[in-house]
Amino acid sequence: MPASTRSAPETRALFLLLNDALPQTQCTRCGFPDCASYALAMAEGQAPINQCPPGGQTGIERLAALTGQPVIPLNSEHGTEGPRRMAIIDEAWCIGCTLCIKACPTDAILGANKLMHTVIEPWCTGCELCLPVCPVDCISLENVTGERTGWAAWSPAEAETSRQRYQDRKSRMQTELQAHNAHQQAQVEMKLADLPTHTKIVPGPGAQTEIDRKRAILEAALAKAKARKGSA
Repeated sequence: MPASTRSAPETRALFLLLNDALPQTQCTRCGFPDCASYALAMAEGQAPINQCPPGGQTGIERLAALTGQPVIPLNSEHGTEGPRRMAIIDEAWCIGCTLCIKACPTDAILGANKLMHTVIEPWCTGCELCLPVCPVDCISLENVTGERTGWAAWSPAEAETSRQRYQDRKSRMQTELQAHNAHQQAQVEMKLADLPTHTKIVPGPGAQTEIDRKRAILEAALAKAKARKGSA
């Protein structure tokens, strides 16, 4: 059925099926921020079915069966099918910058600021997103599936684990962002409540002008904080 003739419920149902058929590596190689976004684009007829290198040709065949489209080769612009690779951190060179931790979509990297990081093997999807952010190039990729590629190198159970960990991470990051915004809003409100005390000024004719200037800045910041809270 062409995307233009599907109802909203039909598009939603197809999206769920397509998302289940993707490997959930969250690697972004398809050109979308995550697997769900790619699945939605396919369901809406906005993306072809051959942009997922981790799923490989078997993945394309699964997507073709669900969409009724013909099987086509993987688009090489998005990468090539290959074995599953796992990130390995050279702990002797790791500087503990935490950039790889922030980039990992499944929280598969354990560590803290200025402390050695390490990869938790069962949770690494081989997405490669940690590679470009490492400032000391201490991360490499190791083939962990030999000659097995695509879905032969990945299982539905592993895909579901990856999806759940990605969703949990998104939820945690949203909670942390809301807490951060709430803290900032409270700080601004506290300063506005007693602005003269929180304003370093030199007594004189310009004192009130400086207070008014800072009040305008804080009120603008407070308005932005409330807008972020309202859109969350």
